[in-house]
Amino acid sequence: MDAIWSSHNLEHLNSFEVPLALAEFRRVLKPNGFALISVPDLRAVARHIVTGQLDKPLYHSAAGPITAIDIVYGHQLSLQHGNDFMGHRTGFTADSLGQALCESGFPEVRVHTGSNWDLWAVALMPETSEEVFQHLSGVMQ
Repeated sequence: MDAIWSSHNLEHLNSFEVPLALAEFRRVLKPNGFALISVPDLRAVARHIVTGQLDKPLYHSAAGPITAIDIVYGHQLSLQHGNDFMGHRTGFTADSLGQALCESGFPEVRVHTGSNWDLWAVALMPETSEEVFQHLSGVMQ
């Protein structure tokens, strides 16, 4: 594969499954490929939780208002309707996501804080040009 795009998937795995998933990302990528990953930013959400804003909407999506509890544990309305796959089983900070990617063998990793309670990471394979970071900089916001 030339690239992998993983948007809000890793948090649905158990924490012990994340290294397996990232190893599989690395296994299927070409030597000059890359992975672009987005996950919820637990650190950003935690700032609102500690001020008592657990149930206050942080933003509105097509699914309706999204609260801190939705970001931490999964979309509560979807879970209430029996969509158990919407539950979150792990979470990430910028440091923990970067560490997981480095530990899975990606030689170059950059993690950025997004503007919508999210983290963005680009993980390069050994032969990937660093120009990929420049091309993707507009996406990771």
